[in-house]
Amino acid sequence: MYRLEEPIYFYALAIIPVMIVIYLLVLWWKKRTQRKFSNPELLQKIAPNSSVFKSNLKLIMFVLGISFLIISLVNPKMGSKLKTVKREGVDVVFALDVSKSMLAEDIAPNRLEKAKQIISKIIDKLGSDRVGVIIYAGNSYPLLPITTDHAAANMFLQNANPDMVSSQGTAINEALELAKTYYNNDEQTNRFLIIISDGEDHQEETKQVAQNLSNEGVKIYTIGVGTEKGGPIPMRLNGAMIGYKKDNKGETVITRLNANVLKDISDAGDGKYVNGNITEKPVATISDIIANAQKNEFETKQFSDYKDQFQWFLGVGLIFLIFDIFLFDKKTRWVKKIDLFNEEPLNEK
Repeated sequence: MYRLEEPIYFYALAIIPVMIVIYLLVLWWKKRTQRKFSNPELLQKIAPNSSVFKSNLKLIMFVLGISFLIISLVNPKMGSKLKTVKREGVDVVFALDVSKSMLAEDIAPNRLEKAKQIISKIIDKLGSDRVGVIIYAGNSYPLLPITTDHAAANMFLQNANPDMVSSQGTAINEALELAKTYYNNDEQTNRFLIIISDGEDHQEETKQVAQNLSNEGVKIYTIGVGTEKGGPIPMRLNGAMIGYKKDNKGETVITRLNANVLKDISDAGDGKYVNGNITEKPVATISDIIANAQKNEFETKQFSDYKDQFQWFLGVGLIFLIFDIFLFDKKTRWVKKIDLFNEEPLNEK
């Protein structure tokens, strides 16, 4: 496990492309000036030891040297030991609907991206709570096992898309069953399942499954994204829009928010339904509920004794800069004899 002490110094890497542009401009200016002074054949005779390759090599050495020095300022640290720590929190599992209907753009930028925004903002407001993520459509899959690593949760969340699920549909029942396996702490009394969906195509028995999960101590909250007016489902190929999804009659499919289904699920799960079209509303509602819930103590492992690693990058950077200093623009005699880089013009026979 690693951490970066001063990641702000990564912005200094922006100087690298500036240096390359300046080098190319100087190179262009030199060649332009040389052409005014003499023709290429005469220049070859006047300066036979001039090496374009070594000039480029010097630039590469200098750029690498500066890059490693900048990374040394960032000071990467490596965790050297795992320790067990006690924390207080609740278990929160998010079940994200990634079916094709979630691509509808009746909510900007689309339902799926709106759902991701909501989950991400809720995670950012969590304290020491554990979080897990499930995705579902025609099947359900564990995107991230329950963890205290909120940064990892946000990272995995951003990659969630309909292509990650093999079949389309809305297998909310499978997601509910899968959620049961996430709550692996028997002493945890406060367990939350947050379902984010447009409510389309849920099975009839979902309400009963939600009731069963509630009986096991899991409170189910649902967040609806989409509008009652609805919108078409865009179809894309390699990122390019190719039209909208059509039914068997060739008519454009309009997908609509089914809030009643989501309300039934939350009622059965002893929770609450929240409209998610305005991001801050579900974020504030769910965050307050979790913050006011009774916290249980649990043990987790985390890295400690992080050791500085900047010295390695500093050393490598200095080596590259030393090479740059002692590397001359002229051709090396023994390399010139070998003509490894074909810098010598071929003798005409």
